Amino acid sequence: MKQNIFAGLDLGTTKVCAIIAEKKENGGFEILGFGSAPSEGLNKGLVVNITKTAEAIKEAMGKALNKAGLDIREVNVGVAGEHIKIMRHLNYVTINNPDREITQDDLDRLRADVKMIPIPEERQIIHIIPEQFTVDNENVVDNPIGMAGSRLEASHHVVLATSTALANIRKSVERAGFKVKNYVLQPIASSISVLDEQETDLGVALIDIGGGTTDLAIFRDKKIRYTKVIAIAGNQVTNDIRESLGIVTAEAEKLKREFGFAHEGAIIKDEDIFIKRVGARGNIKIPTSLLTQVISLRMRELFDILDKELIKSGYKSKLNAGIVLTGGGSMLKGCDELAEDVFGVPARIGYPLEIAPGLSAEIGKPEFATVVGLIKNIPGEEERESTVEEIEIELEEEEKPKKESAVSKLFKRIIQFFDEL
Repeated sequence: MKQNIFAGLDLGTTKVCAIIAEKKENGGFEILGFGSAPSEGLNKGLVVNITKTAEAIKEAMGKALNKAGLDIREVNVGVAGEHIKIMRHLNYVTINNPDREITQDDLDRLRADVKMIPIPEERQIIHIIPEQFTVDNENVVDNPIGMAGSRLEASHHVVLATSTALANIRKSVERAGFKVKNYVLQPIASSISVLDEQETDLGVALIDIGGGTTDLAIFRDKKIRYTKVIAIAGNQVTNDIRESLGIVTAEAEKLKREFGFAHEGAIIKDEDIFIKRVGARGNIKIPTSLLTQVISLRMRELFDILDKELIKSGYKSKLNAGIVLTGGGSMLKGCDELAEDVFGVPARIGYPLEIAPGLSAEIGKPEFATVVGLIKNIPGEEERESTVEEIEIELEEEEKPKKESAVSKLFKRIIQFFDEL
């Protein structure tokens, strides 16, 4: 009989993915089932159509459960979107037991104190992750249990989401016949599956490029230090191709996947690409370099925004392990080269680590990094409840994407290119 079964559900803008796994006695996982379905009910990490989202969840979970031969009702669900915000909370407790020995109860008191923060109803806490502890204002430690002291201070990384966004996710999951066990921030889930302990110790930035959002997570000294969600991702690149070449979305997505480059320097041979256009405009051929210009402009804009976030975080100079790119958008050829050009540090593509037997080629790709990570516990939150708490933080205006004149200029040059043929 199977024991310790975990299920993960990644609700993406382009697809919904589900995974079923069994946790083994050695701490590893065996993948029992996997399924995916096209997603039409989400946009930039938010549910915009509960019925369509529920249908996609039911299809993806049905495939995974059928392969696993199990019937599981509770799932860990990934959360993303610009509504995500973070805060750092500092607090302390006094050690009152006769031996002055710090216990798990003291850590629980610190966590309970975070939950007591006065918060408005429209925000909820989905993670309270300890960053570091200080004993008697001197010793900074990762795990203070067993140490002697009279005062224990803590710094917590608190992740927040809007109540309405979580409610719509919950309704979609429940309409599909399942129940949300835990909400998990998607970049945290991705980091669990693609980063190793040495990278998170030395300092690394994980960039997960999805269909609707791009997620950033920064790690240092094995702790998460900064998270951010940007509403520019793979679908925006596809839309740029569609608008500039005058083709349907499906054709634009196909061109991006089959011939797309994020960096012109990655092009080995500038070959012509056959473009299928609609109506009287007729079919045409364009050089690979022209398609790359469209893609590269938007990807460079995204990386420029992320670079500002790295500087804002204060950790850019501490990324000794560089940048790790994952998600479907990272599969653009030359994406790592463009990242190194913009960020000025080494970059690699992140594939789900071999965390378990059964991790087949089917899901061992960057686009499945999040769903693979959803079956594992978040470091520092092993005993976390499924319920959520609330807090309010406003979205900063300068973080909203601005209209790009460079893209518009490129579109005009492409139209001129067609007129001259």
